[in-house]
Amino acid sequence: MSEPFDLLVRGGTVILPSGSVRADVACLGGKIVRIAPGIGEAAREEVDASGQHVIAGIIDSHVHFNEPGRTEWEGLETGSASLAAGGGTAFFDMPLNSLPPVTDAASLALKRAAAERSSRTDFALWGGLVPGNADQLGPMRDAGAIGFKAFMCSSGVDEFPAADAATLRAGMRRAASLGMIVAVHAEDEALARIRTAEQHVLGTDVRAWLRSRPVELELTAIRTATDIAGETGCALHIVHVSSPEGVALAREARGRGVDVTVETCPHYLLLNEDDVARIGPPAKCFPPLRSEALRLGLWRELEAGSIDTVGSDHSPAPPGMKRSADFFAIWGGISGCQHCFELLITEAVSRRPAEEALGRLSALLSANVARRFGIERAKGSLAEGMDADMAVIDLRGERALSNADLLYRHRQGPYDGRVSRARVARTIVRGRTAYAQGRVAHGAPCGQFIRPAQAQKPKAHPSHA
Repeated sequence: MSEPFDLLVRGGTVILPSGSVRADVACLGGKIVRIAPGIGEAAREEVDASGQHVIAGIIDSHVHFNEPGRTEWEGLETGSASLAAGGGTAFFDMPLNSLPPVTDAASLALKRAAAERSSRTDFALWGGLVPGNADQLGPMRDAGAIGFKAFMCSSGVDEFPAADAATLRAGMRRAASLGMIVAVHAEDEALARIRTAEQHVLGTDVRAWLRSRPVELELTAIRTATDIAGETGCALHIVHVSSPEGVALAREARGRGVDVTVETCPHYLLLNEDDVARIGPPAKCFPPLRSEALRLGLWRELEAGSIDTVGSDHSPAPPGMKRSADFFAIWGGISGCQHCFELLITEAVSRRPAEEALGRLSALLSANVARRFGIERAKGSLAEGMDADMAVIDLRGERALSNADLLYRHRQGPYDGRVSRARVARTIVRGRTAYAQGRVAHGAPCGQFIRPAQAQKPKAHPSHA
């Protein structure tokens, strides 16, 4: 008698790279071993997904879980549990806000050990690119970094300084030689200082702050980053692009041969600048939320295929840092990874048939992420031989989201009361249920460290000589 499957997910509409099919998904040893209708063999555990959709587990390539050192801001256990509740099966944690920040191999090892103790999902770790650490990029690559992150403006924490053009150039040149990708927070520091000074003397309210971070900061930084990436031959990933004009600049650079991809975030697709005024500090982020016209323009770019990935940019802080009479002084970061993907699905299925919308979103949330960061041999799609990472999505009915249900360390976020048609019924990580029926699964954390299968092949480029 053949060995029984570990898990059999029965009767769901399975979103495959080739389209959707009603089928069963059989898992053994953490892998998907068969996808087919009416699988008759036995399984140790069965999940009835009839009437629901099964998608590849979401890979959130942009989170700030802030451990070690600032665990009181979030922490890897609560952060990963919240992500699992939102359909996430893996995350890439950013290098800043933890103490020490991940700017060398030793600090990466510290964060990896913390995540292996606490994470409910699989994880990868970003290394940091800061002034003076270009010689640390190789050791971080060897330690398994998924890529290197740089801020083109103040990061908000002194221990992770901004990368000026010289730092970016040296870092991108080194990253290119290593076959690694560089991600940038694209807001120009010089312009940020000027616009902040101009507006802060005129007022300290939310509208003055919004005026201090115009789109020109993003566009100026994207031009600089794409120029340097083209010069050095470095693979570039621009995170949290907030405007269709920013997407267009990246598209133009790609047309010139620059290896550049674009991430946006659910909050730029779901909220606008009026929501910042209405909701207040929980909706403050960098870059800021934009006008309704720009929000809709970003959707057009997404539907045209000009945006490559979507990440939550979950960036929490203690409640005291989200309160001040001076809006400029409030910590800028949205806590979003639990509810944002359900709301993104809700919005997407209001625009297109459910299977088509889920197929497009699955590429943005999973397949494209895995491909760009070199983990597509194991993750990012539902197929035989892949890790058994999946989310079961129920689109039947509607419910109002509540911050009371959040699993974050601090139950604050911008989506309280918003109506969602999508509900994550179950999240499965390598064949094990991480979240179901509104609760995180009992038992030890199951997260494993993800490293790229191999670095991207270094490109021949004159500047490497």
